[in-house]
Amino acid sequence: MAGDNSGEFQAGQSGLTVRVPGAEPVVRAWRDRLDPSAGAGVPAHVTVLFPFVDESRIDDGACAAIGEVIGRHRPFEARFEHCGRFPGISYLVPEPDIPFRRLTEAIADRWPEAPPFGGQFDEVVPHLTIAQGQDDVALEEAEADLRGRLPVTARVSSVDLIVHDGTRWQQRAAFALR
Repeated sequence: MAGDNSGEFQAGQSGLTVRVPGAEPVVRAWRDRLDPSAGAGVPAHVTVLFPFVDESRIDDGACAAIGEVIGRHRPFEARFEHCGRFPGISYLVPEPDIPFRRLTEAIADRWPEAPPFGGQFDEVVPHLTIAQGQDDVALEEAEADLRGRLPVTARVSSVDLIVHDGTRWQQRAAFALR
């Protein structure tokens, strides 16, 4: 959830993410050190949409609608072979990224009041954040280490709804791709 002012999470915020468990052993130490969202309970992931609607608006009907939108997409494989960069942020690049983009577009089309990253960016670039809010030296150190530990592959078969409880992020639901 890069670009999300991670030090400023608020109770009731929500997001939709794709967990990448296979990346955990590769990126965990770097994320624990350099990505504030890791310390707040967010696992290695690719963001589908953040911020999503406030938790108070997520009822059974909203969950059914999320499940219906996500369920229109088929499971897919993704491979993370190299790092990319935004200013102050290092991330793993998913290939292909089109299925992630389609998930984001579908959710954003259904919930236009929740544009990806609050509408901060003209283009949403799918990514798995390793470090954010860091200087170039820290980013280069992490990337150099990770080059020898990649690739990571993932089977994407679900999207998680995560909610911030005021202290940590918690998974509230998972929605299957079909």
